[in-house]
Amino acid sequence: MGITVTSTAFTAGKPIPVRYTGQGEDVSPDLAWSGAPASVKSYVLVCDDPDAPGGTWVHWTMWNIRPSATNLLAGVTSDATLLDGSSQGVTSFGRRGYGGPMPPKGNAHHYYFRMYALDTLLTLDASASRAQLDGAMRGHVLSQGQLMGTYQRQ
Repeated sequence: MGITVTSTAFTAGKPIPVRYTGQGEDVSPDLAWSGAPASVKSYVLVCDDPDAPGGTWVHWTMWNIRPSATNLLAGVTSDATLLDGSSQGVTSFGRRGYGGPMPPKGNAHHYYFRMYALDTLLTLDASASRAQLDGAMRGHVLSQGQLMGTYQRQ
């Protein structure tokens, strides 16, 4: 049994509303999760688009989300370190925080919001890349889950 990830902004497999994209307000959607093991020490969130023309495009990374957390509200700030102690890394846009979908015109792309339950806190610089985050998580993932939404440029 993995982690269940949901949002009130969109349903699994359905389009992400324009508000949460680069063509809209570009704010992060709310997310909620459940089903992690009791031994979790922190959570990691990764949002990416594997359909990007140049390879997987990273839209958001966040780590050291407190183990008691069960949700993120919409519109998370782009600060490197948030008030709860969690950190956000640099995306493929070259900036921290959430960067919403904005694929080239054509087919819809798939956006995966993945939540990982870890058995540790991560020691990473706020400028950490997705590859560095993946390396730090290796061997520490207790459970994971995802919510996938789609977006086709208007």
